[in-house]
Amino acid sequence: MSLRINDIAPDFTAETTQGTIRFHEWIGDNWAVLFSHPKDFTPVCTTELGAVAALEDQFAARGAKVIGLSVDPVSDHGKWAKDIEEVTGHAVKYPLIGDPELTIAKLYDMLPADAGDSCEGRTPANNATARAVFVVGPDKRIKLTLTYPMTTGRNFDEILRVLDSIQLTAKHRVATPADWKQGEDVIITGAVSNEEADKIFPGYKTVKPYLRTTAQPQ
Repeated sequence: MSLRINDIAPDFTAETTQGTIRFHEWIGDNWAVLFSHPKDFTPVCTTELGAVAALEDQFAARGAKVIGLSVDPVSDHGKWAKDIEEVTGHAVKYPLIGDPELTIAKLYDMLPADAGDSCEGRTPANNATARAVFVVGPDKRIKLTLTYPMTTGRNFDEILRVLDSIQLTAKHRVATPADWKQGEDVIITGAVSNEEADKIFPGYKTVKPYLRTTAQPQ
């Protein structure tokens, strides 16, 4: 069954480069970013894992933990991590999940149920749909899903931008417009009446009756 925004992120127990974890327990009261890869030692994914390593402090500053998954054993992940640091200059300090039996990839609908139960003999092309990003909230619900093609590296600055938006809009009755960045004006949601907006967002601007903007609340 497909996973949708606001669904509970499926829990699982898995081996990682930092030992055994239970996903929901690992998340705790934090936000989490789970991003997957079709196979170890693949070129685009090598650059992506390094990019996330470079940004890990920025995720942490937002109360978000990052965790990677690749459809290969943990023993391979350790060897791959050396290549990642050599290529990108950034050491992978966050955990990488091993999924050699394809259990989690199927649980998260990244691979079909009939994909088999072993990574052996599978190529990156066989696992091409294991190129997903899931942002999970402290409530363990999915807040964002993205799936990229194998030939397009992911933009993790965009994931940070989305985190900023999700966290802001969870706290205030606002939404963020296209291409919004921290500090820019936001949209007042339709659930807020004009009378309420006068009190909550004094000086707001009415662009259209259905589109009202205000400075980003703190």
